[in-house]
Amino acid sequence: MRAKTLHRLCEEVRVPVSLVSTSNVMLLSFRLTQGNKSFRGFFQAIPEEECLSVTEIPAAPSEAGEMTSPFYPSLLPPLCSCTWRLQTPSTSLGVALKFQNYILSPKDLTPCEHGWWKVNEIIYCGRYVSHATVFRIPERSAEVVFRCSSRSSELPFSATYSSFNISQPCPEGHFLCATGLCVEKERRCDGLDDCQDESDEVFCAKPFKNCGSQTSLHPLYVCDGENDCPNGRDESNCTQETGCSGMWYQCSNGACILKKNAKCDGFHDCLDHSDEKDCACGQSMPVKRVMDSTAPQERVVGGVNAVEGEWPWQVSLHFSGHLYCGASVITSEWLISAAHCFSKERLSDSRQWMAHLGMLTQGSAKHVAEIRRIVVHEYYNARNFDYDIALLQLRKAWPSSLAPFIQPVCLPAPSQTLTERHRCWVTGWGYRSEQDKVLPTVLQKAEVNVLSQSECKRAYGPVSPRMLCAGVPSGERDACRGDSGGPLSCQASEGGRWFLTGIVSWGSGCARPNFPGVYTRVAKFIYWINSHIYNS
Repeated sequence: MRAKTLHRLCEEVRVPVSLVSTSNVMLLSFRLTQGNKSFRGFFQAIPEEECLSVTEIPAAPSEAGEMTSPFYPSLLPPLCSCTWRLQTPSTSLGVALKFQNYILSPKDLTPCEHGWWKVNEIIYCGRYVSHATVFRIPERSAEVVFRCSSRSSELPFSATYSSFNISQPCPEGHFLCATGLCVEKERRCDGLDDCQDESDEVFCAKPFKNCGSQTSLHPLYVCDGENDCPNGRDESNCTQETGCSGMWYQCSNGACILKKNAKCDGFHDCLDHSDEKDCACGQSMPVKRVMDSTAPQERVVGGVNAVEGEWPWQVSLHFSGHLYCGASVITSEWLISAAHCFSKERLSDSRQWMAHLGMLTQGSAKHVAEIRRIVVHEYYNARNFDYDIALLQLRKAWPSSLAPFIQPVCLPAPSQTLTERHRCWVTGWGYRSEQDKVLPTVLQKAEVNVLSQSECKRAYGPVSPRMLCAGVPSGERDACRGDSGGPLSCQASEGGRWFLTGIVSWGSGCARPNFPGVYTRVAKFIYWINSHIYNS
């Protein structure tokens, strides 16, 4: 038997895990730690799955049936193969496959890491995403072949199949997204990512403000905290309830209000006051505000020295005793960082990591904690850094007596909208330039501007909706190696609370002109974060 790891778990299991070995041997190894030393499970020999089906799809546009990954709902084994033959009753009808958490893209020169597909002799690669997609085959007959292609077990997938009109894939009055989804044409360029890949929000002209007319304002301008109209019309009645969507703030009672940045802004906007709950966060408390102007400034890609207590959520993560990444404090026992810091197998061992909290100068941490477990986003893509986010649970929470030096940063609401009023800073102990060989000892800070998604795409081409760009046109201020996983902190107003808007993720070099830093957009992951830190 060739040694191969199918799956490895180093944390509590909240849902049953089902594994299949396509070999006739499977070795399970358990190492029980402190706490509950009992577990329960069963094993059985199963026949090799005959994965071949031939299906006639009716002409009705409703979903006709379901196709699932081999051994569903078990995790995918490294070796498997399936073939589906689908046919519609007319040459005018094609085959539509709607995946819940998966997307197919044409294969390029790189190997398929999450599934190899052949659809009518054309090769595609699959990967996991957090939203639905539709893959359309504009032919009456379709032969769909799937083969497992990852080095370990993968999440299962399912898709519903149906027929569609080849000449008009979407209903009248709808827009066809690059994800295959159909959205109403009036939702195009409304500032909301209805397509899940922003294909409905690209090539959009800036909407007219129509401040003086009686028609309704474009939602981009409504209640974003910026006075766009001289008469203040765009910022009036912001606590008015509205239909819920990703654009508006949602209160705990389920009601949505027009105000987008209502969370922890000092005003009770929700009737249940939930927008001002859990706001013990994001307060910067510098110990000294005036620095000696004659002291040398250690500049990190345009940055300057921070002062004690200025960024109390900043964390320095050390692997085997050496600075490797940054992180941010979000609760008394949870940190947030970038998935790519832990993507290699040796880096996924939580026992090798130490978190240094409440630290200005390397070696002077107020609290050093071991990491209990590392939760990397299940859809993290090491090739393009999509879903580049991870949570770290501390073995020992920091004591409340250290509150002047250690504080959680506020997490944004999913509706967070950045305006010109927001001041954003990137912080870390990373290198001060691409060529630098020596890390600074004092925490560095640099003010950067958050760019529009259109500007971000102009610099890098396709970027995920889960990413944002920040920097300056000259490229003089940026994050660099060693800053990964650290915070991009934004403040809406002078003296207001700081929110974790981004996580240092990737970029083209450091501080190059017209190549801003790319950050994980935290607002896209609030539900994922809460599902782990409050349900574990």
